[in-house]
Amino acid sequence: MILIQNAVVLTPSFEAKPLDVLVDEGTIADVVPRGTVKGEGMERVDGTGRALMPGLVNGHNHAQTNLAKGRFDRYNLETYLNLQPGVNGHRTVEDKHLSALIGAAEMARKGCTAGYDMFAEFPLPTVEGVEAVVRAYAEAGVRGVIAPMLADKTFYEAIPGLADALPEALRGRALTAKYSRHEVSIAACRRVLQSWRSDTVRPALGPTIPHHCSDAFLTACSDLAKEHGLGVQMHVAESRMQSVVGRKVYGKSLVAHLHELKLLNDRFCVAHGVWLDDDDRRRLADAGCSISHNPGSNLKLGSGIADMRAMLDAGVNVAVGTDGTASSDNLNLFEAMRLASYVSRVRGNPPERWVSAREALRAATEGGAKALGIDRLGRIEKAWKADLVLLDLSALHYIPLNDLASQIVFGEDGTGVESVMVGGRWIVRERRLLTVDVPALRRKADEAVERLRAANAEALALAEKLHPYVGHFCSGLASMP
Repeated sequence: MILIQNAVVLTPSFEAKPLDVLVDEGTIADVVPRGTVKGEGMERVDGTGRALMPGLVNGHNHAQTNLAKGRFDRYNLETYLNLQPGVNGHRTVEDKHLSALIGAAEMARKGCTAGYDMFAEFPLPTVEGVEAVVRAYAEAGVRGVIAPMLADKTFYEAIPGLADALPEALRGRALTAKYSRHEVSIAACRRVLQSWRSDTVRPALGPTIPHHCSDAFLTACSDLAKEHGLGVQMHVAESRMQSVVGRKVYGKSLVAHLHELKLLNDRFCVAHGVWLDDDDRRRLADAGCSISHNPGSNLKLGSGIADMRAMLDAGVNVAVGTDGTASSDNLNLFEAMRLASYVSRVRGNPPERWVSAREALRAATEGGAKALGIDRLGRIEKAWKADLVLLDLSALHYIPLNDLASQIVFGEDGTGVESVMVGGRWIVRERRLLTVDVPALRRKADEAVERLRAANAEALALAEKLHPYVGHFCSGLASMP
């Protein structure tokens, strides 16, 4: 049993109050007035000069990208996807574990205690690869929902006319690599599910983008998810081009097509949702879906600004995510929260319709937990999971302390995180990550990056040759009315 005493506690209404929190067997056993718990036989943690907040929940990221951070500047989504074979190929199982562990460690150190991870392998998910990611989350001590990313059409096949727009000499090479048939990928997912052993890291499915998957594949994913009670996360209307392609391929919006296929339900989570319209948001709300709003990645890739206010007004559950570190550069939920609030202010909305600090904070805690399908996570309340973060109030961004919730959202950058608890277990104490050997992690990462850069040199050279053609064609397609 652990008693965290003398801290300023962020309550479910996001007020700061002097309370003590009692933790027992991974759960918040009680939240009581300061100084009222007497007796021995417990670990007492002095929170003097500290604030206690719920752990943050990352609504969307990609474990495979953590070995490729810092490699992308001035790429939009489509040219970024074109380059992926040149940076993510030739991964060993240990590389997949290493990449996932880097991300889980960063989230832990920055106060994030759970994440929805669309982990990609090509040409299909493997038991060994997914298990490596699950193992990384478990080792770091972070909760996870791992959704193997699935498709049965490659990037060049999924966009109408793109392959034909490539020079003949490059077209054949671009079309050489193929995803496995959807029946094979579904069978692989069944093997992954049969081998699953973790309680703190859960499975889901990640059919990547609607038009990258045949309708038969999407239906099979839906059936498998219902059979096993799994969540499903998809990139939907992330870029303007995706929105245009949806109407070109289906004669309706991507959300309308998913609704027609009966994929939408309370376990379905849209990643991004930048180019949704009112009808899309209404359909998602009516079905009980969630949306992970990823403002940092949307800005870096030039995808646009998702309308979080319209999502909330429609009744959609909103989470906040970072996306993968190759397109957002970090897994800092404090930054993502801040951006979620800030970008709502440049859409022409009057101030009363801007996303407030408290709305952003709720999306990054309870909203994220709901998107991940984890009950009783994301607030400091009796009988809720003990995923907690101690913040050092001597950090300059809390001096003076006028409004804790606002200063967490608008001022915290992760440097104020002193200690992190997941399920009653400390994984960060006094700014030291207890679960991961960071110097060893760096040595392994440096070796892996050097080896993989050489192994992927040929694929990268091809992607760079394709880059101008992909960029020109997709930009033209995106500009269509």
